[in-house]
Amino acid sequence: MTKYRKIAATLLLCAAALPATAPAHPPIAADAAAATFEQDRADILAMAGNYKVRFDMQESTRWDPAYQPLEPKKSGGNEVVRVIEDTGRKIVLQHLLVIEHEGKSHIIKHWRQDWEYEPAKILAYSDRNSWAWEDVPERMRTGRWSQTVYQVDDSPRYAGWGQFETQGGVRRWRSSWTWRPLARRDAVRNPVYDRYLSINRHQSSPDGWVHWQDNTKMGTKDGKLVPIVQEYVLNTYTKNDQYDVKAADDYWAATKDYWGAVRAEWDRVAATKGGIAIDEEAQTGTVISGRLLEIADEVQGKKLTTAKAIAEAKKLIEANTRKL
Repeated sequence: MTKYRKIAATLLLCAAALPATAPAHPPIAADAAAATFEQDRADILAMAGNYKVRFDMQESTRWDPAYQPLEPKKSGGNEVVRVIEDTGRKIVLQHLLVIEHEGKSHIIKHWRQDWEYEPAKILAYSDRNSWAWEDVPERMRTGRWSQTVYQVDDSPRYAGWGQFETQGGVRRWRSSWTWRPLARRDAVRNPVYDRYLSINRHQSSPDGWVHWQDNTKMGTKDGKLVPIVQEYVLNTYTKNDQYDVKAADDYWAATKDYWGAVRAEWDRVAATKGGIAIDEEAQTGTVISGRLLEIADEVQGKKLTTAKAIAEAKKLIEANTRKL
């Protein structure tokens, strides 16, 4: 046997002795899923609280040689996150930004995240101006959670499903690949890309939690979607209550019934129209977002009763949505 044959034979023997590599994210056994269910819930619920938030965004690798990546951008603020629903297998978290301006606190209703255990389907972004129901593969439901993210007016933004896992001593939830509409920071620039293909991760930290996004920004060329540039977004939530937390809680106490009805109306439309089709608007997300937020302010300011506010919101949603 030559020297090279001996080396090859040794390598083959070593390889045979190693266990077969497990496929990435295989189906989860029912007993394994049951064992981590309460820890999964605890990790989701731990995202509620009062935080100082840092948003760190960076376009990195350009896939289109003609594209010039943007300079890195950092911003931040104060954000309150509250549990507004918890049925055991479904948890809803509402985010509220607290902005200080000229000595006064201003509340901006921010994004919302819904977590559902072992979902059969999700409401996913499917194309410009439309969100359609998408089945979760049956063999991949056990032990997994979906996360659906909603825009400031409670219209959908993106959805994915995935599992909690521990690697390198860090426990995190990782999504499936998800399509997303442009965030406002990009939409207002009218860029050459018009959507993202993303992986989403959430993980607890000693100081709070982090939300990490890996976004491939996609655009259309010659009738085909192609990658333009890669973006990495790290949103860091650090526990902090040295700001006007009460202003956020007061806003929510005054408007929660209105927003509950708005959520229910979007759910009704999604169920009866095969999903949600509504025109997107760069500044606000959807064409009715601005008015829906104004109505909430009028409810808080007692310029409009909750009943009248709900009636107007329902009309707006019904009139501006279409069947898929």
